[in-house]
Parts: sequence; C-alpha cells; structure tokens
Amino acid sequence: MRAGARVTDTAWMNRPNGDTAATRAAQHRPGAAESSGEAAYRRIRADVVLGRLAPGRKLGLEGLREIYGVGVGTLREALSRLAAEGLVVAEGQRGFAVAPVSAADFREVADLRLLLECEAIVASFAAGNLDWEGQVVAAHHKLAVLERRLLAGETTDASLWKHYDREFHHALIAACGSTVLLETYAAAYDRFLRYQMVAVVFRGTVAAEQHAALLDCALVRDAVRAREVLRAHVEGCVDHVVHGGSLAPFTTRNRRARQGGAPPGEAPLAAGHGP
Repeated sequence: MRAGARVTDTAWMNRPNGDTAATRAAQHRPGAAESSGEAAYRRIRADVVLGRLAPGRKLGLEGLREIYGVGVGTLREALSRLAAEGLVVAEGQRGFAVAPVSAADFREVADLRLLLECEAIVASFAAGNLDWEGQVVAAHHKLAVLERRLLAGETTDASLWKHYDREFHHALIAACGSTVLLETYAAAYDRFLRYQMVAVVFRGTVAAEQHAALLDCALVRDAVRAREVLRAHVEGCVDHVVHGGSLAPFTTRNRRARQGGAPPGEAPLAAGHGP
C-alpha cells in the first residue's frame, strides 16, 4: 500500500488481541460466561469503533433488535454504556445516535491520548525489565514487517496493520504499573482509533520512522525523547486528517442528520453483522 492509501479492512478486530478494554474485562470476569447483553454491547461497540456504524447514524431500537438479536431493554442498556464512553449520544425522546465526528473533537481525543500515553511512558520506561524489552521489540517487529509490506504495495495484510500498531503502543506502556491508567488509556485509544478507521490514511514512511524511533527510545529508556516523538506522531496524524479534509463527508452527514434527513447512501447493517 502506498503512502496515502486508505486502510479499510477492519477484520483484525475480530481476531484475538484485537478486542477492547471492555471486552477483556468481560471475558476475564471470574466464572462468568458472556451474557447476551454483554455480547450485544461488545458487537455494537466494535461496529461503532470500526466505523461500520457511521458517525451520526440514528440507532433505532427496532432496527438494532433485528440486527443484534436482543430485546429493546438490553439495547437501551448497551447504548447507555456506550453513551457514557462518548461513542454514542442519547437524544432524549429521539433515542440514540452514533457520536458525530469533528476536527475539534479529534484534537481533544488526541490530546487526551497524549496526556495518558506520555504519563504512562515515563513510568513504564522506568520500571520495564528485560521481559518488557522483549515484548516491545517483538511488537515492533510485527508492526515494522506490516509497514514494509504496505509501503511495497502489498494490500493483503492491511487488516493487521492497526492491530499491530495498537499492540506496539500498548507494549511501550505495559510496564507502567497502573491498571487504572492502562484501562483509561485503552478507552481513549479506541476513541482515537474510531477517527482513524473512518477517515485516516496510512501516512507511510514518516509513521514507520516514528515507530522505529519510539523503539530506540524504549531500549535506552529515553522517556523525554519518546514523548517528543509520540507527540509528533499523534499530532501529525490529526493534522493529516484535518488538513486533508478526510472528515468532511462525515461532518456533512452530521448536519443532514440534525436537520432530520438520513445520511445519503447509508446501507443498513445486515442481521447477524458484527464480531
């Protein structure tokens, strides 16, 4: 895939380790099989984060009931949870809608991600041991292989790129020692990821070089330099989207939705759709 080509295959989130913080929490609850409500929440959440439920889309309960196979009460609970996460908005008597997107919101989400990731990097670099180093190196190796393939124009593995990107950034901060920080970061990362999935293109060599620089910083425990590289990495992604106009189709849809019209050309999800 050349630099600037759009990454649209999202199958990686259905693979192991492509889950969310909320999914992991449900799966690891002692002695608890996943309930139908938890499964519906997980599927809707994945569809929102991966952009399969487009920003601004109305979430009619009857339509969702047919798609996800659960009752209206269960759907209300799942959507209320997603509203608390900022992925869905409650519209009073009008029901729910997928949270809209905007340049201003993307910048706020990016700032939150940076705040948390920069804090976690300092603690993780200070506490990380040899096993942690090995995990970081392994995560970067997989990411670097995929990036080289994408740059060479091999599109067949594009679905794994965001999975390995996520895995590498998590590995960098995994030794921070705070479960709460990691869970909060994971939620912020998913909101950032939603923007990437609906609008962002692969930036090519610059992103790959920044990932390599982050690896070098980790191996010599240079948290100061790592934070500088990370800030350039995240802010460069935001600038690429905002200045490239990638969000324009979705902000137009948001305006039409507020005026009472459905977004043009938006096909409904098929029954049984989702991870």
